Amino acid sequence: MNPAMPHPEMRIAPSLLSADFARLGEEVTAVIEAGADLIHFDVMDNHYVPNLTVGPLVCQAIRSYATVPIDVHLMVKPVDALIPMFAQAGASIISFHPEASEHVDCTIQLIKSFGIKAGLVLNPATPLSCLDHVLEQLDLVLLMSVNPGYGGQSFIEHVLPKIDAVRKRIDATGRDIWLEVDGGVKADNAQRVGSAGADTLVAGSAVFSGGRYRESIEAIRTNALAGLRSRRA
Repeated sequence: MNPAMPHPEMRIAPSLLSADFARLGEEVTAVIEAGADLIHFDVMDNHYVPNLTVGPLVCQAIRSYATVPIDVHLMVKPVDALIPMFAQAGASIISFHPEASEHVDCTIQLIKSFGIKAGLVLNPATPLSCLDHVLEQLDLVLLMSVNPGYGGQSFIEHVLPKIDAVRKRIDATGRDIWLEVDGGVKADNAQRVGSAGADTLVAGSAVFSGGRYRESIEAIRTNALAGLRSRRA
């Protein structure tokens, strides 16, 4: 199945962590029909983070429902052993945390060896120096705006200047590297997140909790686009 093309300016990635797991395939179909550009797939191991979620078999199970790219976020340590499993299970993007890899460059190259996009994830307190020697090899930088491990947390405001700083680094490369933000994103703060420079927003409870998937996705996208376009003006 060929994934659909995402929105050219502002991508919305509903996080399945907040979906109804008893009807996961239906939930994937519903958010895609509502306008989702990606499906965000959170993998937690009860080791690197204090929660346990889903593995490659679940990713494989939803692949036939996902007509958009599956965006896999690995919150696991060590990380390398799971990358081939998720690549084979249908991931289009795999992102990982530098703290979970013994050799960040090797992990990036491992992901790319499967012909899929590679992302690096920075927690709120992870320094931007982690990007110094690898940014131009990446397809995506994911900034956590909560501490990883649980859904439904509140947005950490001091991440906004960090988003701005990473946007400037990305722009300096001249490459099309996505800047994704995950954690507490909702319609009320999406404009500020977009204004800081993000172009890909993960939203879990903000999409799934109200049952109005299309309205929720469009509200987040509209507000985030307004912020991003004001930044570019």
